[in-house]
Amino acid sequence: MNFTKQTIGVVGSGSWATAMIKMLSDNRVEKSIFWWVRNKQTADYIKNYKHNPNYLSAVSVKIPKRNIHTDIRTVIAHSDIVILNTPAAFLKDALKGITPDMLTGKVIVSAIKGIVPDENQIVGDFLQQQYAIPIDKIAVVGGPCHAEEVSLEKLSYLTIASRDTHVAALVASLIETRYIKTNVSDDIYGTEYAAILKNIYAVAGGICHGLGFGDNFQAVLISNAIREMAEFVNTVKPIHRDIKESAYLGDLLVTAYSQFSRNRTFGNMVGKGYHVKSAQLEMNMVAEGYYAAYCIQEICDVHRIELPICNAVYQILYENHSPAEAISRLAEKLT
Repeated sequence: MNFTKQTIGVVGSGSWATAMIKMLSDNRVEKSIFWWVRNKQTADYIKNYKHNPNYLSAVSVKIPKRNIHTDIRTVIAHSDIVILNTPAAFLKDALKGITPDMLTGKVIVSAIKGIVPDENQIVGDFLQQQYAIPIDKIAVVGGPCHAEEVSLEKLSYLTIASRDTHVAALVASLIETRYIKTNVSDDIYGTEYAAILKNIYAVAGGICHGLGFGDNFQAVLISNAIREMAEFVNTVKPIHRDIKESAYLGDLLVTAYSQFSRNRTFGNMVGKGYHVKSAQLEMNMVAEGYYAAYCIQEICDVHRIELPICNAVYQILYENHSPAEAISRLAEKLT
């Protein structure tokens, strides 16, 4: 596989997509970058002022203005590698009008840390079933990494996972910079599920913080969360993996504790008494953990997996249980 002169298409215009554009631009491998931005006003602003007006506005966009498009078909047609950066809940709408033949032969990279809600599928499975993308042509980007710290060029690490490690290595070679280090993995399913689960656990941590629980309790909560994560991924996709690696434990820790975690922020609002819908409306970004809680609960029911923390979040967000009462019941189950 050729590691030079690749053409990359980025789909999405939020904070993580903007951070991805920065990483690709700062990377030294020769390439062309195309960017799909849904909103024409936003696209025109970026073309004229070289900044995203809505997200990471301090990041300078270094790609040519002719490579920024509001027609996703144009971006995909130009690209050898397509990086999906939309929230999972909006992925189907973003790909509306895209047919399987338009993606034939391309490497598709999911930088989405969520589940496609209607299908209740991780992005990798969705791409295989809806667009006939071979599993060996799919890669997943895992953390731990927040867009805000990428914008500040703080040293960060990403894991690129694919069944074909040559594909993972190719993608890694295109986003590595002096401030981004990369790891390659063949655990595509574990990496993707871990990225989804950690959002639920971050919501739980935020709820507990909003309720007034302290650091001692949070430490117990997250130590139980990593054990839950291990049980889930080892049941759903059993292969040899070390759950202590950065793609699993590291991503969980940064999402559960960071000031930049939108899922923790969302949970904190719910814990403080916000109605779920009110908290969603007040936030400027999507908290993937909200959608993930419902989907993971359904998967747990099918596989008969007991995940007390995920179940507590599900009860709070979807069954209108009192956060204080749900967490009080959960506290009795933690060890």
